[in-house]
Parts: sequence; C-alpha cells; structure tokens
Amino acid sequence: MKMIRIAGLALLVLAAAAVAGIGIPETAGGAESSPLQGITVHGTGTANAIPNEAQFSLGVTTKGSTAREALAANSARMERVIAALKSAGVSERDIKTQDVSVGPGYDSDKGTQSGYAARNSVAVTLRDLDRSSAVLDAASRAGANEVYGPSLTRSNREAYEAKALESAFGNARERGEALADAAGVRLGGVTSIVEGFSGGPGPMMDVQRAKAETAVGAPIEPGSEEIQASVTVTFAIE
Repeated sequence: MKMIRIAGLALLVLAAAAVAGIGIPETAGGAESSPLQGITVHGTGTANAIPNEAQFSLGVTTKGSTAREALAANSARMERVIAALKSAGVSERDIKTQDVSVGPGYDSDKGTQSGYAARNSVAVTLRDLDRSSAVLDAASRAGANEVYGPSLTRSNREAYEAKALESAFGNARERGEALADAAGVRLGGVTSIVEGFSGGPGPMMDVQRAKAETAVGAPIEPGSEEIQASVTVTFAIE
C-alpha cells in the first residue's frame, strides 16, 4: 500500500509541474536558439608605403673539364664576390647562400655535353637603396655574372598594415551606419571582427632578371607600394 501511495504522489507532483511549466528540461535536439541580430559589413582600406629595402640574387656560373675543376673555380670566384659585397658595406647577416650546384655542361650550339658547369648564388639584402648601384658594380667586378632582382619591400611594413586596418575599420563603420539609417535602427557595438590583407602574398615588387654587365650602374626607383587591408565586422543593433 505504501508503494502505491508514493507512486500516486509522484504523479501528482509531475502533473503540477506540467501545469506550471517548470522542472521539465528540454531534450537534446530541441528548439534551435534564435539567431543573433546584427549588421555585418565588409570594409576596405589602404596605406601607401615607399620601399626602403631591396633584395637581389647574385649568381656565379663557371665551367671546367671536370666537376671538381668547375666547382673549385666557382668557389674561388664566389669568395671574391662575397668579399666585395662586405667591402661595399653589406652586412654579413644580409648575405645568404641560396644554392650550390654542379652538373654536366652543354654546348648550346651543338646541344651536346661539354665539360661541367658549377653555379653558386647568394641572396643579398640592401638596406640603403642609394647604394644599390655601387654594390652591384662591386659584385660584378668581383665575378658575379648573374643578377636577379630587385625585390623591393618596406622594413616596418607592420606599421603600414596597422594604418590600412584602421582605414578598413572606418570604412566598415560608415557602411554599417548607412545600413542602420536605411533600416531605421541604431548601430550598436562590435560583436565580431575578422581581418585580412589582399594584394598578393607579401610586399615584393616585380622581379626582373638581368646579366651583371647590364645591371651595373642601373638606377633603382622604389616607387610606392599600396598595402591593402580588409575587415568583416558585425555590429549589434540597438
């Protein structure tokens, strides 16, 4: 009899809870939460930076009757090139070996193998564009017979990226306010923001190739680099 009474009381409690609408948790997969209200806009901004650094690739190619002979001649010439770069004011930290290779040489006219060819190249960063011509001249005189570049960049690029982002956010706010006015609502605070940069992967300018003898005394014009930024911002509605 006690068990029957307990069961009856439990049913009464559940019935009362159902009438009051409390104490019954929702099962998984219940009603979805309502979507957040807001205005999402995309803003863009730019900042102009004048490049103040240049990177060149300087190469030395030599030939020999054997691989060892070609490589030995190449190593000796590249040592002279590196010494000339340092004498011209290039810091050791701004000279980096890119590749060293040796293999069969070819007669371009006959299309047949002709001894061996060795190649060595270094990446050189110039932090003073006004000295570019003098440095290239020194490298050429020392034996560099290949020049690739320049790749121009700005040393403090992050500061210009920050300016571009500020401009992009201002553009996004203007767009958001225009949409809010059109909808007859007030623009609230920012609920989310996503940044991005466009205009290519990095700050490099066009890369050109030239033989060392044609690059001697060549003027380097830095021009202007446009750094572009974009933001996607969601504003609350008040």
